Amino acid sequence: MSNLDSSLRMNTVPRSADVLIVGGGLAGLVAANRCRQLGYSVVVAEKGQGADYRCNSRFATGVFHISYQDVMDPHGALERVIETATSETADRNQMSAIARNGRRVVRWLQNEGGQFIVVGPARWQRWVLAPPTPRQAGLNWPGRAGDVLLRRLRANLTRRGGTFSERTRVTGLKPGSSPWRWLAELELEGGSVSLGARQVVFADGGFQGDAALVREHIGAAPDEYVQRGAGTGGGDCLRMAMGLNASLSNLSRFYGHVLSVDAFTNNRLWPLPWIDELAASGLVVDRHGTRFLDEGLGGVYIANELVRSGNALGAFALFDSRVWQGPGRETVIPSNPLLKRHGATMFVAPDIAELAALMSVPADRLLETVNAYNDAVRTRRTETLAPKRSDQHYEPYAMLEPPFYAMPICAGITYTMGGIRIDGGARVLDNDRRPIKGLYAAGACTGGLEGGGDVGYVGGLIKASVFGLLSAESIAASS
Repeated sequence: MSNLDSSLRMNTVPRSADVLIVGGGLAGLVAANRCRQLGYSVVVAEKGQGADYRCNSRFATGVFHISYQDVMDPHGALERVIETATSETADRNQMSAIARNGRRVVRWLQNEGGQFIVVGPARWQRWVLAPPTPRQAGLNWPGRAGDVLLRRLRANLTRRGGTFSERTRVTGLKPGSSPWRWLAELELEGGSVSLGARQVVFADGGFQGDAALVREHIGAAPDEYVQRGAGTGGGDCLRMAMGLNASLSNLSRFYGHVLSVDAFTNNRLWPLPWIDELAASGLVVDRHGTRFLDEGLGGVYIANELVRSGNALGAFALFDSRVWQGPGRETVIPSNPLLKRHGATMFVAPDIAELAALMSVPADRLLETVNAYNDAVRTRRTETLAPKRSDQHYEPYAMLEPPFYAMPICAGITYTMGGIRIDGGARVLDNDRRPIKGLYAAGACTGGLEGGGDVGYVGGLIKASVFGLLSAESIAASS
């Protein structure tokens, strides 16, 4: 861009607005459009550029669920589901907001032009953005699901007179002076400008894209995990919130899935297919042939434990032919046959000793681990294993029917679950848990709802859209 173009662009960015929204993903665009509906001037600051700027909600498969339940279920039932999923650690105000507003936000998105379809018999498959993501490996987002919805919401914002500023990073936020409660520093190509705002909404999508923050809070080095999403959440809002003495939740957990280790180098193996069902139906061992986690808690938990346990690299998912032909084929984007078709490393052997040789792990130790696991499954005493193996969510399959499989696995991180604490109206809370006037947050940069207990998961798209909507309505209520 020439100096003249940079100068012209800087001059087109407003110097003030009723509401500044940091981030143009689903949370930001929902907040922006609802603010315009309510009569507020809006500037959306988005780091990306182009009609297809990258963000997690654009890459998403478009499933709107609440802890894998139908968003249209009664709010009391949904609250209980969230309590169970998060081991009763979810912030009650946020939990209630999600349960009570999931139905409403889906209807609002439909009014905005979003289209939903049913893609399967499960309760979580009843509200999926159309056109759906194809049943293929790799990244297949253009013209699908989240991409279509974001384009529609951005067009709606433009039609309503809102400002969407591309290639714009908010690098600082401090209290302003009347009439502007906040003064933000915006970094653009060619320089920086200040913008005064009465209200600010943080919505930049978490910190999974910042290697230093991931290392500090999650404990993983960049070469120990795969970015399953856009990787654009750089933690800017988190840093600004810290500077304003906002309260933060536990930052150590993330939403992600178990992937083939070949996803590091093979783009057809991320973000899909994940191999959660294979790992959760069989057993997971380290490079010594020893179990080190509870497989029955599912893929999100396993992905987190791969990182936390120091086994981010060198772990294997073990399963037999029944798992490969059963759970391996039953997911929406099936591991079988997509993993083999796209070159994932998979060791296959007629017995455990030969499998151990292919894995380069001690055969005696692996045999001991598998025999103990098989005995516990046979006698229905998997809780006596160390570590125990739960069976509430995934049925444990003993390693009985050859051929036997071992797949080198890794963690794929989609978004960070911890972040800025908010109340049920998306108001940012200070360290005394009181709302900071004029400051709101929505989406993956927030914390307090997910990640507690055994890495409880509620739903990224529903969290972004509900709190995006509520942030705008809280702004209107405060005015």
